[in-house]
Amino acid sequence: MNLRGLELRRIALPLVSPFRTSFGIETARDVLLVRAAGETAEGWGECVAMSEPLYSSEHVDGAAEVIRRFLLPEVTALAKAGELTVPRLEAALGRIKGHPMAKAAVLTALLDLSLRESGTSFGAYLGAVRTTVPAGVSVGIMSSIPALLDAVDGYRAQGYVRIKLKIEPGWDVEPVRAVRERFGGDLLLQVDANTAYTLADARQLARLDPFDLLLIEQPLPEDDLRGHAALARLIRTPVCLDESITSARAAADAIALGATSVVNVKPGRVGGYLEARRVHDVCAANGVPVWCGGMLETGIGRAANVALAALPNFTLPGDTSASDRYFARDITEPFVLDGGHVAVPTGPGLGVTPDQDYLTELTTGTEWLPLLP
Repeated sequence: MNLRGLELRRIALPLVSPFRTSFGIETARDVLLVRAAGETAEGWGECVAMSEPLYSSEHVDGAAEVIRRFLLPEVTALAKAGELTVPRLEAALGRIKGHPMAKAAVLTALLDLSLRESGTSFGAYLGAVRTTVPAGVSVGIMSSIPALLDAVDGYRAQGYVRIKLKIEPGWDVEPVRAVRERFGGDLLLQVDANTAYTLADARQLARLDPFDLLLIEQPLPEDDLRGHAALARLIRTPVCLDESITSARAAADAIALGATSVVNVKPGRVGGYLEARRVHDVCAANGVPVWCGGMLETGIGRAANVALAALPNFTLPGDTSASDRYFARDITEPFVLDGGHVAVPTGPGLGVTPDQDYLTELTTGTEWLPLLP
């Protein structure tokens, strides 16, 4: 891999509508993109950290600083030794504690560059077995139940094969009941609490059991594996872990404890797509299905997620929505819904290329990071 340096680019991309979860409301994406500039090609990675440390301890400003001060020297050392590969860099970055989203952005950009140079697609590299993946959609907490029903009706009309409802205390049983009564038992339906409950809420969460949900995602705090294991014994709805799954080892521990029977794989949260594939493999070995979560990614992050979701143990529809679910215009060629599915890119690397003119229009700042002396 012939690398000249990294470019950090911040863009502000408005959402088509506010997206509310139990930890806040987003109206726009403050996105940190990483461009790996080679001699004959370039690769792209997207940092999925939010502007503020609400979903995780990482945030966009902090991720940029970590890349600048701590990750770039590791990239430089391997490049100057002629040993720069993504697996070697991943191993080198292991000595830097935490910051998986920053690491994932750099590793993805370099993997994209390497695969573009070799003419290999992301899906082929990861081991994709499908050419399309079923698309689910995540529906935020709404202002009213009628507004929620209208939103779900619209997504079903577009062809989404699975609906995920964000929930929190005070917005859980009644919204789920309303959706199930309106759209019937054939609708693939699940809920996501984003850590908003405690084990003391088990009786309330058990009230969701009659609605035949696919799963309840991350009901308790991310560090409460024992609580999730206890909850799984108290409710019939399958418990799915998201924020708790920070690595393949964390997935193995959660499975062994009985804390989860389904896993949501988010590559940014686990430090990149190589570790995401390991999570997939660990779950497959234990008979635990996985699905690919989303972080309101642009077309760059979406392309990588769609390729990952084409691996064999991704047996549940993920949050691999079409671009227009979140953006009036994406920074790449948009992902579109076709028969409830989105196509896995087949071109070299991520298989998508940013629209440079639109990217320039959205850019709030750039920084060039050449390899260190």
